Amino acid sequence: MATYDDFEKLDVRVGKVVEVDDFPEARKPSYKLKIDFGGEIGIKKSCAQLPQNYTKEQLKDRLVLGVVNFPPRQIGPAVSEVLTLGVPDENGDCILIEPTKGVPVGGRLY
Repeated sequence: MATYDDFEKLDVRVGKVVEVDDFPEARKPSYKLKIDFGGEIGIKKSCAQLPQNYTKEQLKDRLVLGVVNFPPRQIGPAVSEVLTLGVPDENGDCILIEPTKGVPVGGRLY
């Protein structure tokens, strides 16, 4: 069972999607994202299986939550520096977890 101390090790931050590109080399339909996590963290790259529920235009400027302190992960020819958080819809496709009120970019989940 996870403890609160385990939870505190995760650094989950609010980010703003600033760039979205197709990722045709991925095994499943995916995008390559650039997400701004504010001055302390900066802009980080992420790969996410989102085309089933989001267009590139819908993702641009959207606020998302991401785990920023996992090690980078190689995904085909791309490197994902953060884990963008979501939950499955009824088809098992990703729905992003996003703040609904004005929160600052870089804000930490607690």
